[in-house]
Amino acid sequence: TECVSGCVCPEGLFDDGRGGCVEQKDCPCIHNNELYSSGDKIKVDCNTCTCQKGVWKCTDDVCFGTCMIYGSGHYNTFDGKFYDFDGSCEYVAAQDFCGDKNSSGSFSIITENVPCGTTGVTCSKAIKIFLGKTELKLENKESREIQRDVGDDVQYWNRTVGLYLVIEASNGVMLIWDKKTTVFIKLSPKYKGKVCGLCGNFDDKANNDFTTRSGLQETNPLNFGNSWKQSPMCPDVAREIKPCDLKPHRKSWAEKECSIIQSEVFKICHSKVNPHPFYEACVHDACSCDSGGDCECFCSAVAAYAQECMKAEACVFWRTPDICPIFCDYYN
Repeated sequence: TECVSGCVCPEGLFDDGRGGCVEQKDCPCIHNNELYSSGDKIKVDCNTCTCQKGVWKCTDDVCFGTCMIYGSGHYNTFDGKFYDFDGSCEYVAAQDFCGDKNSSGSFSIITENVPCGTTGVTCSKAIKIFLGKTELKLENKESREIQRDVGDDVQYWNRTVGLYLVIEASNGVMLIWDKKTTVFIKLSPKYKGKVCGLCGNFDDKANNDFTTRSGLQETNPLNFGNSWKQSPMCPDVAREIKPCDLKPHRKSWAEKECSIIQSEVFKICHSKVNPHPFYEACVHDACSCDSGGDCECFCSAVAAYAQECMKAEACVFWRTPDICPIFCDYYN
């Protein structure tokens, strides 16, 4: 759309948006408000796009899906729907036991949420992964294996990468856990449209992610979340918790700390990943963590945005000796 013939350039040449005139084959392309010259390549998820005569030509590989659960009840589904749900119970995060008569399912991931702070918000305390007849429980910074009697043998590998524990299974399921409240669930493309739970159905459409356990479409995240609890004994969540309203004295501190997400530090990422939902989630968490762990809640919230920036190929160095420092030599 930027390349238009007109009186600004001689006949046959086009305005390149940078104050020059070029032939059509040299027209630049635009992505996230940045100009790229002909022949430049960019990565979009797992695909590579090449600028050709002012138009992007992309490979069409099917990519892994990623769901993120972090902080006090924030969810970003496989299809990119962002919502909050604060339930104190065990919930199905993702599974392929979804009522299809022909499929027995091969995995299930359960998140155990407990209150963090006094306002009633909840954080993920433990993760259970069912892979065939193997059950893995991630809790207290370590993983524990439990063998059950039923199910197939599914191989898996676990390794530590920097801050994260990574569990990779032969059936195309991968889980990355920061040993605190953040977990990333990655699924191979073969699961597209075949999973269900709090992470949605991975069919590239965000508007139908709130599908309840009984298969109904919901608009309310509370009704949707309640349908995926594991035990009927847990109470339903009846209202959305707003910790900054309950703890107004913490609000200005939370907004000041979290403003780093909207600051110059993350400027190169702003056009690639919308900072607003991550800023709101950060303020929510910084208000709610009022019984120790203030810094941990804040750091997890900023790290979640930094992680999405990394996925969009915007590398941001935001940690400093004052802000969420990490002793890298230890982790290396």
